[in-house]
Amino acid sequence: MRCHYEVLELTKNATDDELKKAYRRLALRYHPDKNAHDVHAATEAFKEIQSAHAVLSDKHERAWYDLHRDDILAGTSAATSAAASEA
Repeated sequence: MRCHYEVLELTKNATDDELKKAYRRLALRYHPDKNAHDVHAATEAFKEIQSAHAVLSDKHERAWYDLHRDDILAGTSAATSAAASEA
């Protein structure tokens, strides 16, 4: 899994407007209809872009993601990290 900010080519402090513009730009670039030469790769990239946008465009989801980003990218759950730090 890649960082949602990396997927959308943004920094963590990106504004809602920057998020919207990045999503539109990348969605147009990787839309499967515009990439008939490699529909499978375009579909996978498009799904990743949509997923990142869905999380980052919701202020509650984005706050949760920002708080747990390192654990998510490391492949650990927040519960596992909390239990490990208590041990």
